[in-house]
Order: sequence, then C-alpha cells, then structure tokens
Amino acid sequence: MIITKIFNNNAIIAKDQKRDEFVVMGRGIAFKKSAGEQVEEHLIEKVFVLKHKDASEKFKLLLEDVPSEYVSLCYDIIEYGKSILEAQLSDYIYVSLTDHMNNAFKMFDEGFKNANPLIWEIKKFYPKEFAVGLKALEFIEDETGKRLSEDEAGNIALHLINAQVNSSYNKVADVAQQTQKIHDILNIIKYSYNTTIDEHSISYERFITHLRFFFQRLNKKEKVELEDDFLWRQVKAKYKKAYGCMLKIEKYLDMVLSDEEKLYITIHIQRVTQRQN
Repeated sequence: MIITKIFNNNAIIAKDQKRDEFVVMGRGIAFKKSAGEQVEEHLIEKVFVLKHKDASEKFKLLLEDVPSEYVSLCYDIIEYGKSILEAQLSDYIYVSLTDHMNNAFKMFDEGFKNANPLIWEIKKFYPKEFAVGLKALEFIEDETGKRLSEDEAGNIALHLINAQVNSSYNKVADVAQQTQKIHDILNIIKYSYNTTIDEHSISYERFITHLRFFFQRLNKKEKVELEDDFLWRQVKAKYKKAYGCMLKIEKYLDMVLSDEEKLYITIHIQRVTQRQN
C-alpha cells in the first residue's frame, strides 16, 4: 500500500496495487511519513473498506475533525455489533455513528447529558441492539475513562437499527407498507393543520422514529396499557386539535389504539406542529 493522504500520526488514506483506496489506522502509522511512501503494514490495526462512494467521502471529511481514537472506538463498536446482531450494516453507520459519538463526547466534556426520549421503547423492542449499546459503553469507558449514560446506549442502538440492511423485521414488503402508512399519517397532519411540517426538526425525527416503533409493535401484536390515565386526560384537554388529529389517524389505521398509543401520538402531533400554533 502507498500513502496518499495523512490525517495525523495514526490515520491515513492509502491505495493498494489495484488502485483501490482505503482509510487505514494504526498507532504511529504516519509518523515521519509523507504521501507517496510505502505503508508499514505491520503497523496496520484497522482498515475501513467503504464501498459506497458517498459514505466514503463523508467519512474522510470526518477524519479531518474527529480524534482518531474516537474513530477507532466507533469501528470497534460497529464490528462488535455486526458479530452480535449477525446483520449487514450500511456503510453510512461509520459516518453517522462516528459523527454522533464525537458530539456525544463533546457534550459529556461540557457537562451535558444527551437524553434519549425513546429509551423505553428501544429497551423493550430492540433488546439485542440495546445490549450492544450497553457493551459499547464499556468499550468507551475502558478506552476513554468516560462513563456515558444509559441514554447513550439507546442512541447507539438507534444507529444500529437504522443501519441494518437485511433484518428479520425489515422485510422489503413490510418496509414499503410501513413507509406508505407513515407518509399518509403525515399528510393527515398536514391537511388537518393546513400547513407543512419541518422535516429537519428534532420533533419530526422523533415522531418518525416513534411511528416505526409503533408499526413494529403492531407486527408483534404487542399492546401496553397505561397504568394511570391522569396524563392522558390532561393531554386530551390541553391539546384538543392534536387529539382530534390523532382520532383521524386512528380511523385511517382502522383499529382501536390503546390509550398509551393515543397519548404518545397526540403529544408527537402537538410537538411536530408546535411552530405553526
């Protein structure tokens, strides 16, 4: 392999004899080296083979700003996840998880907690991914001395869920049907409020994620009832328009939703439309 670009002492871009390009990492692999020189292969610890060009280019840009030890750590988490989940993961997880963890470490250093409002759902419906997330917290603490919260295990699990290409709960037909239903639900909200929805907002992302979990629960025929309906009664009274919109969605789905689902969907509708209210 020949070095084509040096990020720091521990990370480079290199090309092999076939002119294929790789991100290569190893302690001191670029020390006193220049582009055009041979890679000392005994120093290679990790090789990133990203076949998707767009993911590869974005990953290289990340390497300009993200400490190499964080990149290496995310690589270990992803490889561990692959082995435990026995699933094919999209190349984009190397970009998304690395970027996310870099920001998570910054927040931790500044004393902020990266809360995950979907932690309960992730634990319940994606236990294997969440278990990988918990193990990742151990990797992180061992390597950096930082003990991140359980919420971060949930965030890592979400990246693994989103990156799974072939999984038992992501059959093409199911995904297509789910996507159409989510599209229809969003249209019901748009027409009810006579407005557009900010698809780049955090509220939107959380609502979409909630709907994905919701359809997963339907497929598993799992139903959870509220232990106390006090909050549900409060929400119905306070957010009447969002409640009415939820009833339209329930009618569209042609099913009777549990009070818990009604509560969450109503709250999400209120949040995703809040800037128009």
